[in-house]
Amino acid sequence: MANLQFDLVSPERRLASVEASAVEIPGADGEMTAMEGHAPTITTLRPGILTVQHSGGQDQYVVSGGFAEITASSVSVLAEQALPKSEVTQEIYNQMIADVKAAYDNAKNVFKNEPGPVDDAAKLLADMVAVGTHIGLDSGN
Repeated sequence: MANLQFDLVSPERRLASVEASAVEIPGADGEMTAMEGHAPTITTLRPGILTVQHSGGQDQYVVSGGFAEITASSVSVLAEQALPKSEVTQEIYNQMIADVKAAYDNAKNVFKNEPGPVDDAAKLLADMVAVGTHIGLDSGN
């Protein structure tokens, strides 16, 4: 099976640097899977689960946003915030939800007559709630 280099970094730390057979990315325009030979692409991330398939199995990471650069032989993800799925506790998830809710509230105050930015913030909040539901955590909604 052909492989590509996968790197995941957040402002806090490098989370992964492995040879992967596939990387499932929660892109802003929808889910996408990158494999060797993928067309060069840069995409923004939405809150979701990033899954990396490699010779040792599969790793999953919760990402809150950022960018992914895909080439024919590599995937580099620069995440705003990322944690291994196993490290996301209810307390950490509560803080993630609080941060996204604060951004939504701020957008409603700043963009009173501009629905676009408010709708974008609401979508981010909905995506973060969906992440919690997917991994079995309570969003408090």
